[in-house]
Amino acid sequence: MNRVFDTKVQLLKYEVLKAVIKRAYADKLDTAMYEIPREIIPGPKAEMRCCIYKERAILEERVKMAMGGDASNPNVIETLPIACDECPIESYFVTPACRGCINHRCVEVCPAGAIRIENMHAVIDPEKCRDCGLCAKACPYHAIVDLTRPCVTSCKIGAISIGEDKKAVINNDKCVMCGACAYSCPFGAIADKSYVLELVDILKEAEKSGRKVYALIAPAIVSQFKYAKIEQIVEGIKMLGFHNVIETALGADITLHKEINELKEVDRLTTSCCPSFVMYIEKHFPKLAQYISHSPSPMVEAAMLIKRTSPDAKVVFIGPCSSKKHEYKLAKTKGAVDCVISFEELQAFLDARDIDVSALPEHPLNNASRFGRIFAKSGGICEGVQALTQNEDIGGKKICPLALNGLEQIKIAMLKMNAGRLPENFIEGMACEGGCLNGSLVLHHGDKNVKDVDRYGEEAKETDIGGSVALYKMSLEG
Repeated sequence: MNRVFDTKVQLLKYEVLKAVIKRAYADKLDTAMYEIPREIIPGPKAEMRCCIYKERAILEERVKMAMGGDASNPNVIETLPIACDECPIESYFVTPACRGCINHRCVEVCPAGAIRIENMHAVIDPEKCRDCGLCAKACPYHAIVDLTRPCVTSCKIGAISIGEDKKAVINNDKCVMCGACAYSCPFGAIADKSYVLELVDILKEAEKSGRKVYALIAPAIVSQFKYAKIEQIVEGIKMLGFHNVIETALGADITLHKEINELKEVDRLTTSCCPSFVMYIEKHFPKLAQYISHSPSPMVEAAMLIKRTSPDAKVVFIGPCSSKKHEYKLAKTKGAVDCVISFEELQAFLDARDIDVSALPEHPLNNASRFGRIFAKSGGICEGVQALTQNEDIGGKKICPLALNGLEQIKIAMLKMNAGRLPENFIEGMACEGGCLNGSLVLHHGDKNVKDVDRYGEEAKETDIGGSVALYKMSLEG
């Protein structure tokens, strides 16, 4: 199974999820907290921490997250305090490479007076240091290095700080739940909540009642399960107990249609597809919230279509995104989606149910156009807008799109927009660099993912969004 994941942290998370799912089907969850850590860490020697007892204690916290996490915490991303204790606290640190030179450039450039010379070596006072980095740039020997924690570095909006107990603290008022910190932490001390138990309940109930359960798969899935074809993955999902598998790209086609029409009525528009982008605007630039598209995200749009045609059905979204686990529970989604799981959790589900997708027949998939499928990459939405409007005037104005790739670009653009200095009027925002195909909960990240999504788009039989829009309008008519 190492061939599937980027990191050992993901593999450990997978082992816990798989064990929880197996116990859920066997009705043995009451012993999960005690037994699962001992199954995964049998001992007697520790492999990752100081002793097997700490390793097991951390796994107990992972089991809790696999079973839904802290219900009192509205954030889907949580810190596991017991696992968060290995990182150095200093930001900038003087290494033994310091030569004790006579010039002392590091001392001279420090605006806070945080550097002194002791025994002919530079020493940084962490209480005074402002983390400006001027000393590191000034040192001719590169003896000063940045040891900022990976979680802090990965969070581009400053939502993570270090508490008095030296543990990472997430500020929920700032956090947009993109999950970058969870993926970046080399100790797995930050994790996303899992709702696999909710899915087990949905599938169990459906088996008894005959209720239809639909799986909505994000287009980024084509870049993930490298050991099998997407058509085999679809067949595997159906074997889990789903009635059918629908492309979320169908909803993307509809969202694209609605946002183009919405732009006719407003001066400018920011897309609604990425929930972390939407949250970022709402939390950090509330004055700009008026420009957020009122069109539902592709996930919600596709789910609403399914429920208009099959009101008693359940809909489960399967994707790469941690913030989708928050979005589906928001009041504005009107209960269209009943559960969200990640690609990581799908892998655990398939293996917990002993389904080898690489040995399965292929189930065809053809629900959407090329435009909907390329929503998975940064710039995909703008590409669709440009192609469908052919740069013509809409509502008396020229569409000028802008694709923002990652939170750093988003921050710069929103500052300009807030100041009235952003010339573009259609703004696509993707919190994850590269887009959904590099979401925090994918199996692996890589440059090839973009090529996979482009190829998947070109394979679509629908050359435009007309078929999806017609289906959407028919569903409204009942």
